Amino acid sequence: MKVTKFGGSSCAAASQFSKVKAIIEADSERKIVVVSAPGKRDDTDHKITDMLYLCHQFMQIGIGGDEVYDSISERFLTIQNELDLKIDLTEELEETRKLLKSDVKVDFTVSRGEYFSAKLMASYLGCQFVDAAEIIRFNQNNQLDTVQTKQLIREKIKDDCFVIPGFYGAKANGEIVTFPRGGSDITGSILAAALGVDEYENWTDVSGFLAADPRIVDNPKPLRRVTYEELRELSYMGANVLHEESILPARQRNIPIHILNTNAPNDAGTLIVPRAKRQDEDFVVTGIAGLKNFTVIDVEKYHMTEDISFFRKLCSVFEANNISIHHMPSSIDRVSIIVNEKEMKGLEKKILEEIDIYCSPDMIEITGGLSLIAVVGENMALRSGVSSRVFGSLADEEVNIRMISQGSSELNIIVGVANEDFEKSIQAIYNKFFEDE
Repeated sequence: MKVTKFGGSSCAAASQFSKVKAIIEADSERKIVVVSAPGKRDDTDHKITDMLYLCHQFMQIGIGGDEVYDSISERFLTIQNELDLKIDLTEELEETRKLLKSDVKVDFTVSRGEYFSAKLMASYLGCQFVDAAEIIRFNQNNQLDTVQTKQLIREKIKDDCFVIPGFYGAKANGEIVTFPRGGSDITGSILAAALGVDEYENWTDVSGFLAADPRIVDNPKPLRRVTYEELRELSYMGANVLHEESILPARQRNIPIHILNTNAPNDAGTLIVPRAKRQDEDFVVTGIAGLKNFTVIDVEKYHMTEDISFFRKLCSVFEANNISIHHMPSSIDRVSIIVNEKEMKGLEKKILEEIDIYCSPDMIEITGGLSLIAVVGENMALRSGVSSRVFGSLADEEVNIRMISQGSSELNIIVGVANEDFEKSIQAIYNKFFEDE
């Protein structure tokens, strides 16, 4: 059995619903369907979820919102009528309009996009509709109750075809709680883990992951296979197709996640697998990703490593100022603290003064404008000369490497370069590992 999740672009219009039906009917194992709210039909259109947020804002401050809701209602009824469905949402849409004008919370309002999308999809596919509020349980602190959720799913979802709205669940008292934006991915992963399915398919509008950002590299190669660990590294550094929190439930059960394209269902897509299932014949490097705008705080102190309290004191300065440390490469007497420029902005003088007071360093320097680039691949540990190829590709482009970081697992190599060298550095590394092989 498979769980299939379809994103907003896959539910945007009646024509997309037809593609979803063809995909479901092509594989009898696709019994559990999770849907998002309708997305954009074209570049001039709006996502239903965005429109619901706006509608809630207007209605809660008493300046209307009916015009926005009319457009939302029309989207759903258009899909219903074009597909000639037996279900008629007209009455329930009007009941929901009245509820939105009462004192409802924003989570309820925005969840209606997935709710009505799932009702239409269930009718179209001839499957049972199950409200996510009945099976995805949150506790009183708005945290997912995994034990209760698993029990409810197994009680409700039996041997049949089901359609479930993504993005939300409910507390025991029925109060709706939403996941972060893009949370339908999480719903699908929770269902896959609870049911122990063979595969979790995530259907979107792209044919899986690419080896690099297509805004930087022309026509980067698609990734046919990536491990959970590699995906985590790439997602952290800015590569984003799948909601990050959706990886964990499936990963804990070693369930493969298959990223596929609703508009090109025959494309291979990208299969996300446990580490043990990685193929030796895959590329040495799986992918390249990066982020701009980091700040480096260099701290030097003679015999630093002999002071067992030094690193605790240094890190506590950043903790006290609510600044996350992204990397901390060090040598015998010097350590570099890498932080996000946005978090550091306006606090530079305060941070330097507190380090000086608390750590008594011999020298402190601060430098901005750093970009971090991650070269990720589990196969790197099996091959010699990978680091030299990374550094050599940058040297060929006369890029100065300002920082190097690599863990003992050899899952990734992270280099720091100036912001102005970011794009050409990614292109150079990509060419070395993907074009030259």
